[in-house]
Amino acid sequence: MINALSIDLEYWWCNEFLTKYLPDKREDTLRESLNPLLGLLEEKDIRATFFVLGAVAEEYPDIVEDVFERGHEIGCHAYSHRTLYELDAPEFEREIERCLSLLSKYRPRGFRAPSFSLNNSTRWALDILQKHGFQYDSSIFPVRTNLYGVPKAPLGVYRPSKDDVAMHDPEGAIVEFPLTALRIGFNVPIAGGFYLRLLPRWFLSWGIGRVNKNRPANIYIHPHDVFPHVPITNLPIFPKFVTYHGAADSLIKLRHLIDRFSFKPICDILADVGSEAGLPPAATAVSAV
Repeated sequence: MINALSIDLEYWWCNEFLTKYLPDKREDTLRESLNPLLGLLEEKDIRATFFVLGAVAEEYPDIVEDVFERGHEIGCHAYSHRTLYELDAPEFEREIERCLSLLSKYRPRGFRAPSFSLNNSTRWALDILQKHGFQYDSSIFPVRTNLYGVPKAPLGVYRPSKDDVAMHDPEGAIVEFPLTALRIGFNVPIAGGFYLRLLPRWFLSWGIGRVNKNRPANIYIHPHDVFPHVPITNLPIFPKFVTYHGAADSLIKLRHLIDRFSFKPICDILADVGSEAGLPPAATAVSAV
């Protein structure tokens, strides 16, 4: 079984837990945090999907070009990292249009909402994604948290209904590849990011192996997840824990997972899964550009 690996290419301060504590002047560590990650992928000959924040593409077009030249898929992560909860439909469409204008060379086919903020209260976003030619989304996390989650959503690839994103619609225009959760009485998130930093290596390996008995896993990470020097330290206990915990060891964990499991971009996984599952043509048409 081959799994999907994706990187949300964004600034370290794109973190809802840090919003109240951010300094006026922020030290940007994007290059420093991204380079070890790119180096590991190059060393292991792994290609991934990079969901690029429009603001990053605007400030660092050379970084996006380098990622693309290395053979990675480029996806859209909106422009400013404002969650869908904070936007109405016209505002979201402007975010999408601005990001797509910056990424037009790469023709992104996939979208990921900031902070996985696609749920039934923001399902209007599906119409806008369809309007702008997206073929797939990877924003739904089938877990329950205070910030995000659609706990009743399918665990595998499906087409979300515009009436209820937890329901499969065979005629749906957008393919959804949810972030990976493991069902053990309830859904446990093992998809990466904070969970990669939090969970022990043996549990991550066991969990992905168990998922792979039925379906590919969808693993994500941020550059700052593998960078233990995020330049903000004066934090209360919980935001500090969420921001820093496990960052010193997370690149080692990711290396272990890459050594044990196979990974490729989301577009390639959906092409394979769509063919095997008999999904309508839009799923099988997704390809790296």
